[in-house]
Amino acid sequence: MDSAQSIVRRPLRLAIAAGMLAFVALPATRAESDLARAYQIIATKQFVDLTHSFGPDSPVWPGFGQAKMTPAGNPKTHEAYTIAKDGFHTTVYEIVGQYGTHVDPPAHFADNGITMDEIPLKQMILPLIVVDDTPFLAKDPNHAFSVTDLMAWEQQHGRVPNGSFVALRTDMYKDFDGNPERFKHCPFPAWAFETIKFLYEERGVTATGHEALDTDTTDKMDSETYILQHGHYQIEVMANLDKVPPTGALIVVTWPKVKNGLGFPARAFAILP
Repeated sequence: MDSAQSIVRRPLRLAIAAGMLAFVALPATRAESDLARAYQIIATKQFVDLTHSFGPDSPVWPGFGQAKMTPAGNPKTHEAYTIAKDGFHTTVYEIVGQYGTHVDPPAHFADNGITMDEIPLKQMILPLIVVDDTPFLAKDPNHAFSVTDLMAWEQQHGRVPNGSFVALRTDMYKDFDGNPERFKHCPFPAWAFETIKFLYEERGVTATGHEALDTDTTDKMDSETYILQHGHYQIEVMANLDKVPPTGALIVVTWPKVKNGLGFPARAFAILP
C-alpha cells in the first residue's frame, strides 16, 4: 500500500508531467493558429499576377531563338498523342531558360554562383516595393532610375526596407503582347547602375526585378553582373506592376526546381495589402 507521502507526491508528479506536455505542445498549437490566421487574412486579399503568358511568338532577347512548342509523340511511332486515341495529349517545349517572365540565378553570370534550385525558399516570398519610373518617361523615354529618383521616392513612401524585393515599374509590359517589336526596343527605361548598388549595399534588399528584357540601359550589363555576381537573383520581364501599390504588398515567386538550372520561366504574383 502506498504511504500517505507517496500518495501526495504522485499527483504532483503527474501534474508536473502534464504541465511539461502542455508546455511542449503549446508552441506547435500556437504556430498552427498563427498559420491559420495568416491564411484567413491572405485569403481575403487581392492577388495580382506579375507574370506574362508566353508562346512561340513572345518577344525574347535577340541572342536567343524563339520558343518551339510541338505535340509530344510516341518515340517509337513518332505519332502525336491525342485524347481521342490515347486519352491524353501533351507538349514538347523547346525554350531558352531566359524566356518570358523568368528568374536569373547568380550562376547565370557567375561560375561560383548558386543555381536556381539552390535559391533559399525564404527568398521566394518577400515584402514587395514598387518604384515608379513612369513620371520621367514623357521627357526621357529611356530614363534610368537614379539614386536621386529613389531618394525622392523614399521622401514620399518611406525608406526601402531591408530584405525586400524592389521592382521597377516602367509600363513596358503593355507592349509585350500588343507590340512585341516595340517591347524589344533598345535603349529602354531601366535601372541606373548606381541605384542597383545603392539598393543592395545601403538598403540591404534581397532581390530586384523589372519589366524589360534586360536590367541595364547599356550593353555592358553592369547592373545585371553586379546583382548576380553578388549572390542575388532577379526577375525579368515582369507585368502589371502598375496594379501594385508602392509599399505594403508581398511578392511570391516560384520556378521549377531544375538541377543546376541557370534560369527558367517563373511565376510571380503579388498579394496586396
